[in-house]
Amino acid sequence: MRKFWFGFLLLAMSTAGCTSAGLWHHKEAKSGLIPMRDFFRNPLQAEFELSPDGKHLAYLAPWKNRMNVYVRPVNGGTPTRLTDVTDRDINDMFWKGNNTILYLRDFNGDENYQLFSVNIKTRKVLALTPFKGVRTEIVDTLNGKDHNHVLVGLNKLNPQVFDVYRLNVHNGHLKMIAKNPGDIGGWMTDHKGRLRLAVETDGVNNTILVRNNEHEPFHKLLTTNFTTQVDPLFFTFDNKNVYALSNRGRDKLALVILNLKTGKEKYIYGRHDVDLDNVTYSKKRHVLWDALYTTWKMKRHFFDPWLKKLFVQLRKKIPTAQIGISSVDRNEDKIIVNAWSDVNPGVEYLYDLKTKKLTKLAEMAPWLNPKELSPVKPIEYRARDGLLIHGYLTIPRGLKPKDLPVVVNPHGGPWARDSWGYNPEVQFLASRGYAVLQMNYRGSTGYGRRFWEASFKQWGRKMQNDITDGVNWLIKKGIADPKRVAIYGGSYGGYAALAGLTFTPKLYACGVDYVGVSDLLKFMNTIPPYWKPYLQEMYAEVGNPKTDRKLLWEESPVYHVNRIIAPLFVAAGAKDPRVNIQESNEMVDALRKRGVHVEYMVKQNEGHGYMDQGNRFDFYRAMEKFLNKCLKPKLPPFERKAG
Repeated sequence: MRKFWFGFLLLAMSTAGCTSAGLWHHKEAKSGLIPMRDFFRNPLQAEFELSPDGKHLAYLAPWKNRMNVYVRPVNGGTPTRLTDVTDRDINDMFWKGNNTILYLRDFNGDENYQLFSVNIKTRKVLALTPFKGVRTEIVDTLNGKDHNHVLVGLNKLNPQVFDVYRLNVHNGHLKMIAKNPGDIGGWMTDHKGRLRLAVETDGVNNTILVRNNEHEPFHKLLTTNFTTQVDPLFFTFDNKNVYALSNRGRDKLALVILNLKTGKEKYIYGRHDVDLDNVTYSKKRHVLWDALYTTWKMKRHFFDPWLKKLFVQLRKKIPTAQIGISSVDRNEDKIIVNAWSDVNPGVEYLYDLKTKKLTKLAEMAPWLNPKELSPVKPIEYRARDGLLIHGYLTIPRGLKPKDLPVVVNPHGGPWARDSWGYNPEVQFLASRGYAVLQMNYRGSTGYGRRFWEASFKQWGRKMQNDITDGVNWLIKKGIADPKRVAIYGGSYGGYAALAGLTFTPKLYACGVDYVGVSDLLKFMNTIPPYWKPYLQEMYAEVGNPKTDRKLLWEESPVYHVNRIIAPLFVAAGAKDPRVNIQESNEMVDALRKRGVHVEYMVKQNEGHGYMDQGNRFDFYRAMEKFLNKCLKPKLPPFERKAG
């Protein structure tokens, strides 16, 4: 199974207070600009989840500038705050039965997530996995199968792999039900909550293991090289076989039924142009709902006429946005509907299927006016070797697409992708007068096996060429002012920013590296322990520090700082488990010794990306000043409406 081991989602949605921040906010208001904080505040309310009985709604909302868990009756009434977290946001929670909510959180960005429970009536919080240095993963919530337990994976005994435990959510009692022999990378249950499938890896080959019940040993069903994906999704509804996304014998991931006796596949649905992303189903009626895939927008193929009819009803009520279903009660009488677009962070609704009543629950960012934001348009261009690259271009509202300052924004991952929708960074930059170019360079997911394999051992090479060719395409079309192009990215995008300044130093006026890799040799030797089962795969994708030492040295910006001439801004988290802080330290030190202007921001309470709202404000405020000085944008004509 392909691991998105390096990607991270930039959470960009509270208020902070200091003298300099207040002065800057005053300048924004005086100029008519949308305040920076409006793009990166925590949402007003978000992540609504229906209780299984459909009587309550759980959601996240800020309290003391941190996202906490709230609950309220589904028909309205006074909300109750259930948690008192003040040091770090909660961003993942779910129901366990009708009276308990479980949530995951880490501390200081170390990504060692711990599981907590909270009772909605007593507000009693219980730490279920309070083990220092141990990461908790959810295997099965067991909702509808077991009222008292969940199945979790813990790397208590070996930090590299996860054993499976049955965990009592009321008292924290743990019982191991599957010991990891040292090579299992994933576990899966059937519809009765029985642990019946596992995927083992030797780092290059993945083997699906199956059994008929929990009393039998696992046996090998199918082995594939990691470039051939057979990703189990869920069991068929008779628990005899498994639905999977597979590219076995094809380029694109398609939906198949995997026979658990023979290992053969029955093809269900796929596309010639893109991979399938996911498949959903009805837990009540035991039928497939739809398959999701992304061209330039997310789309769906319906299997279930009932669901297709439901979306027709929803489309009439919400005609101008992308829509999706994020939560369903046990009886499938009520659903939570999300609606979003490129200029709207999202609105959440409650839809009652019996009464056909649609009730708005919350706007994520009601302080933003979609009419003041900039549309995101799809683009495509050819890389120098002929490969077709898809991407997105955002032109600041009110400006003509000619001779604009541009911020090139390659995504993280690198095995992830940009999609059409609301991106707070893109909208923030566009509001400041910058065109924003995003591209799905080779290796980006969703475009098939060959497109992915074209990225192997191409960090700083063909992957970087795809970015460079996008910039030159924009310059040739006259959209970009060739003297005012900056590159900014986070995670792998941060590496791409450093590589851009290093290997094409005359192309960029400046760059911003946010928690990015600068030393591939050091990076490959300081990975988190739970990535190590996939180390051989990483060697094939990125390079082996022993056998590919020259390659990795050549692709590492830190060893070629003599080529960098443009100003650079670097931001890092001191507790980053993925990109060791030493990499950023060494990059900055080396450049400063050469006299290159480097601004450096380190947050001691952060890991791989700034999750703390105040830290986000600091970062984007500093980045705005840095880019303004470098690119000198002309602000788009803008007049905010009174009130």
